[in-house]
Amino acid sequence: MNNLFDRHRAVLQILAGAFMISFSAIFVRLADVPPTSSGFYRVFFGFIFLFIIAVLKKHLIKPSLAQILFIAFCGLAFALDLFFWHESILFVGPGLATLLGNFQVFLLAATAIVFLGEKARPRFLASLPLAVFGLFLIVGLDWQRHSNTYKIGIYFGLLTAVCYTVYLLSLRKIQSDRSSFSVFSLMLVSFFCALFLGLKMSISGDTFLIPNLKSLLALLGLGLFSQTFGWLLISNALPKIPTSLAGLVLLLQPSLSFVWDVLFFDRPTSLVNWLGVSITLAAIYMGLTGKTQVRAEALQESP
Repeated sequence: MNNLFDRHRAVLQILAGAFMISFSAIFVRLADVPPTSSGFYRVFFGFIFLFIIAVLKKHLIKPSLAQILFIAFCGLAFALDLFFWHESILFVGPGLATLLGNFQVFLLAATAIVFLGEKARPRFLASLPLAVFGLFLIVGLDWQRHSNTYKIGIYFGLLTAVCYTVYLLSLRKIQSDRSSFSVFSLMLVSFFCALFLGLKMSISGDTFLIPNLKSLLALLGLGLFSQTFGWLLISNALPKIPTSLAGLVLLLQPSLSFVWDVLFFDRPTSLVNWLGVSITLAAIYMGLTGKTQVRAEALQESP
């Protein structure tokens, strides 16, 4: 009975986390600051919130030099992920940008097959062309009619998936060491991510100025709900439920992001686009459930 209660509680935690993260792209649009600036303040404010939580929960630890270097690498991967994702949002909107970033599930599985010797199941192989077909329905079959900026947004979205894959693999490795896993490690990832994005802004001459109260509130919401509470809820709940069920619940995030894009920003969306969204999400779920062992076991052993 207790196990059943814990499982339901974990599902609710992932639902809440996915719901919070689904608003990330909306906060970015509302902040009305350059893409790198929104990414910087997301992780900077997230770092501050996580530091407060770490102090209150007494999760402050002294990591080794090797751990610090690996956490810094994880922060760099997340910095690139945020940079490409926020750029993609400007060109194609938050819904599609988020959907493109979620193609990381196939890259994760491919990593497990190539480097960990996992065998691909037929269900997973079938999900790949289905996902590509769904993507074409979302972006439109007539590729030539789209502007160059729209195409760049698609490419940036796919680069987001690549960087997101590296981030998840490295974060999973950090979390696999139970002796050092804590809010503190996620706080350090946020710190290094903010450091790399801040350096990029300084080199490019981007402004750190937050233009008005509306932007400040949007950026605070991005750091609090997306970088802090959303990731903490999901990270704590994932080990407590079957991976296939977790994958299904997490699909709420890209689905809601696309819906928010349509509702809040009047994104032009046809029935064909909605069909593409449905097919893409179904394919991502097929990829997740078709490689359950990769998600649950193989990734824990990845270097």
